Amino acid sequence: MADEYPCKGIDLVSFLPHKRMGGGVGSDIWGWTDPRTGREYALVGQSDGTSFVDVTNGKRPRWLGKLPTATEPIIWHDIKVYKSHAFIVSEADGHGLQVFDLTRLRGVREPRTWSVDAGYRGFGNAHNIAINKQSGYAYVVGATSRPNTVCGTTGGPIVLDILTPKRPELAACINDDGYTHDTQCVIYRGPDADYRRREMCFSSNEDTLTIHDVSDKSNIELVSRTSYLGATYTHQGWLTPNQRYFLLGDEVDELAGEQTRTATYVWDMRNLDNPRNTGVYNAKTKAIDHNLYIKGRFTYQSNYRAGLRILDNRSIKDAFLFEVGYFDIFPKDDATKFNGTWSNYPYFKSGKVIVNGIEQGLYVLRPQERTLRRTADRMAERRIG
Repeated sequence: MADEYPCKGIDLVSFLPHKRMGGGVGSDIWGWTDPRTGREYALVGQSDGTSFVDVTNGKRPRWLGKLPTATEPIIWHDIKVYKSHAFIVSEADGHGLQVFDLTRLRGVREPRTWSVDAGYRGFGNAHNIAINKQSGYAYVVGATSRPNTVCGTTGGPIVLDILTPKRPELAACINDDGYTHDTQCVIYRGPDADYRRREMCFSSNEDTLTIHDVSDKSNIELVSRTSYLGATYTHQGWLTPNQRYFLLGDEVDELAGEQTRTATYVWDMRNLDNPRNTGVYNAKTKAIDHNLYIKGRFTYQSNYRAGLRILDNRSIKDAFLFEVGYFDIFPKDDATKFNGTWSNYPYFKSGKVIVNGIEQGLYVLRPQERTLRRTADRMAERRIG
């Protein structure tokens, strides 16, 4: 236990409730490290805007204020970062894209109400945003409300050129496979030689894993769309560092009874024209899975009432994963309901992981790296034995 929270292999460094960040309830979270100072910041999505928290000293997080939502309060806010700018979307009608220059946080000691530096109003609502830092393009997904939806209302990716962050420009629309809930876009360097050095997007499209070649923004190609047994609501996923495998979460399969325990779908991406779902990892809990990210050999899953779960990927080729650590921010139970942790950000060089709880607030955590590795080694030996 860490205070009231069940945990294994993860320490609680600090907790900052939403009421101490101007109120609201939590959603997405992302992080930014100032390239000049090395200071680390949490960008905390809330129903009434985005809070900025200096977490450099993890034991004493400092709230630096909030950028209010562009229109009305609503729980869904999503944030990504490119060239020291935050790009923020929301499901609120008319919200569009907010662009905030994060270097303005330098030297700030007291909270304030912030204003945007730029924006893009070619769409109203959006569910999510992904950014390929290598190419300088943003992919806005789930934009379905009129008016001012430049790509129509199917909810497919709206591609924006953000090489000049304060001047986003429309580059393309992808409307050939309906609604996209989330996506990861990369310069591909995986095992399929046909697509190496191409810009590829791996999208969660409600009932399929959908792959596009987006290298030529004037001629985007649908490479494949693949469903899987138990598909209920294809939610979000992430590539392993070598881009050979893709881990996928389905947000409604546990709720609908397709899975009796928290499920993660393992995909072999050797052939992007025909990716294969090679198996399903079932956790010990029954909680609904939400966002997952992969760093090195570990997967960091935010699974609503089951909290943050860390999986070891060493046996992913056999569609077998090990849970090596967890931090449960909803101690009451692990039921299939939409409470608890929404998302996490595991990419700080310091090793801190930040988690945003819907009702709770910002958790600054520190995984015990050596403990996680020892646990993984023991479990691997037990499995081989």
